[in-house]
Amino acid sequence: MDSTHPDVTLGVTVLFTILLVAMIACLALEEKLHAKKSLIVSAFAVISLALGTALHLIPFGDVVLPGGHAIQIPVYIPSVDWNVIAIIVGSSVFVDVTSRSGLFTWIAIRLTKMSKGDPLRLLWYYGWMTVLFSAVLNNVTAMIIVGSLTGVSLKKLNLTDKLMGFLLIEGLLTNVGGLLTLISSVPNIIVGNAAEISFFTFFIVSSPYVLVATVVTLLLGARLYQIQSLESESQIQKSTRLVNSFDENDGIQSRGFFYLSTVVLCAFILTIATASLLPVVSQLGMGFVALAFATFMLIRYKSEVDQFYRAIDWDLIAFFAALFMVIHVMEHALVLELIGKGIQWIIGEGGALGQATLLLCSSVFSSVTDNIPLAAMLAKILSAAGTANDSGLWWSLIFGANLGGNLTPIGSASTLVAVTIIHKYELKLSFTGFVKAAVPFALCHITLAVLYVFLVF
Repeated sequence: MDSTHPDVTLGVTVLFTILLVAMIACLALEEKLHAKKSLIVSAFAVISLALGTALHLIPFGDVVLPGGHAIQIPVYIPSVDWNVIAIIVGSSVFVDVTSRSGLFTWIAIRLTKMSKGDPLRLLWYYGWMTVLFSAVLNNVTAMIIVGSLTGVSLKKLNLTDKLMGFLLIEGLLTNVGGLLTLISSVPNIIVGNAAEISFFTFFIVSSPYVLVATVVTLLLGARLYQIQSLESESQIQKSTRLVNSFDENDGIQSRGFFYLSTVVLCAFILTIATASLLPVVSQLGMGFVALAFATFMLIRYKSEVDQFYRAIDWDLIAFFAALFMVIHVMEHALVLELIGKGIQWIIGEGGALGQATLLLCSSVFSSVTDNIPLAAMLAKILSAAGTANDSGLWWSLIFGANLGGNLTPIGSASTLVAVTIIHKYELKLSFTGFVKAAVPFALCHITLAVLYVFLVF
């Protein structure tokens, strides 16, 4: 299989591949199993870690720090992407505390007034906001902020029956927006660096696709979820009266805290957007930024911070931690390498057929595994094959790694956050329910990407 893993046989790799498939099947049957996603994935994490250890797949040993100091860390701790966990926790707490200032209510009502209460117009406002935030922040933070604003707007308009459609469309758009710039997602950075694609070139190539895909998503979403413009004069007058009755200042209890929250939110967005360019912060990562801003805002409620800790979605955190452990074991069992070699064999010499195949395969596999190690593996394969920098294969991988997150709720952190927000509003959406709802959008996104790569390259 691999000279660096001489003890891993094909049989062992196939065994863990079956284990991965079984986990996905259990997630699809979560309603029949009457079990939370976090418990299902945690059970498979326990099995994977125990089996991986018994078969001597997982490396053990002390972690040596600079200076020669060795410390013992449980093997499953480094397998978790703590930056993602920190972003989710920090952003959730930051948004929760900031919302107490009335700022998000103020923004939501202002947007609602701009839309004049028209549901379709409001969908377009929030859709483009999602794409923009996903491009300059990160998918998770964008979904948390936009999801919070959407809930406020639709409740004010008595349109909570449209909440499922809005939130699902926004969740899918986070992965479309993540294609806009080189730094919008980790797979973009990995593949972009391997192919030596500049920031400017990345934006020029990807922006036409993002523009078209966003429009198509909003049009399709409006049709499928029957989000329509107000047509009759009576509807328009009724909506106008309702919107005019809204006072965006109602939720503001302290002007000082409101203005402070406004400044801090702008600083938070600016810092997240430029995190990779700032000294010190670029080393600490976006997770540190989210936790640091959350800590700063918590000072306002320093004697009752425990209420915000209780509001954190620990089920979501447990799910991600367990999923990272499972994927970590799968890497050591060479499951991802098997997938990569299979894709390499399928794409052959490249060309239009190879580009389409790579895009489709990377989309499918990114929907059920972590797209970061998969993107890294496939980028290495393309580099080793001497793929030209201007080859469409690189862009097929970029599109596939990002858009695969729209096929399943575990395909990306932002789609799972969207599902979590949907559940927060007591709306039912299972694993299979998400797949059924998302497939029409994902097929459009992937088809458009295949056509775009074919036409441009």
